[in-house]
Amino acid sequence: MELENKHALVCGSTQGIGFATAELMAKRGAKVTLVARTEDKLKNTLAKLATSNGQVHDYLVADFSQPDSLKSVLDAYVNAGNKPHILVNNTGGPKGGPIINADISEFTATFNQHLVCNHILVQALYKGMQENGYGRIINVISTSVKQPLNGLGVSNTIRGAVANWSKTLANELGQFNITVNNVLPGATNTGRLTEIAKAKESKTGVSVDQFFTDMAGLSPMQRIAEPSEVAEAICFLASPRASYINGINIPVDGGRTKSL
Repeated sequence: MELENKHALVCGSTQGIGFATAELMAKRGAKVTLVARTEDKLKNTLAKLATSNGQVHDYLVADFSQPDSLKSVLDAYVNAGNKPHILVNNTGGPKGGPIINADISEFTATFNQHLVCNHILVQALYKGMQENGYGRIINVISTSVKQPLNGLGVSNTIRGAVANWSKTLANELGQFNITVNNVLPGATNTGRLTEIAKAKESKTGVSVDQFFTDMAGLSPMQRIAEPSEVAEAICFLASPRASYINGINIPVDGGRTKSL
């Protein structure tokens, strides 16, 4: 149980990659703090987590569209003595569309939801990691960091900002035995991908099933990922085995990204 005696805070953890990560971390012995905006979903997710290592999991209700509210929730959490070893920054992406048509408000809202909230989380938790002598910050971003994706202009822009923020943090926090890395999922079988498929169907007439088939065909492995496969990469980076891996981007996309 490689995450035994570790405490992980996992954002966006009631569905998709976030849930798969929380579930796997619990199975590997970690105490997990779930973070999402809907309390009923958090309670349902909490009941699904393994407790074979005697862990007592908990959750925080926070809406990443309201950074000030997130900060208040975190301040209370830290003041109560919580010092997670692991932070998984993960939240849903913005709606798609050509960047030339994007409203300014889409950029500011997405910047707040991703970079600003990620930063609030790190500022709240890194001192506890420093005191623990162990810290892992893993940001779930997108392969658009390496290769912009057509039709996701706002997402491409903000994801790149998050990646550079992350690299800067890695340079600053490494001296405290805190690593900062990015996991870049490719097409993954999540609600987010289904939303994109439905939006495309309404605009172009391409069915959701055909969209998924087309996405699978872009990978050398001829399929899309399952959330659990992305979670494996996240959990590895969170583990003691990844002690000297810092400041990198790891695509989990079956080889779709053309660059190294």
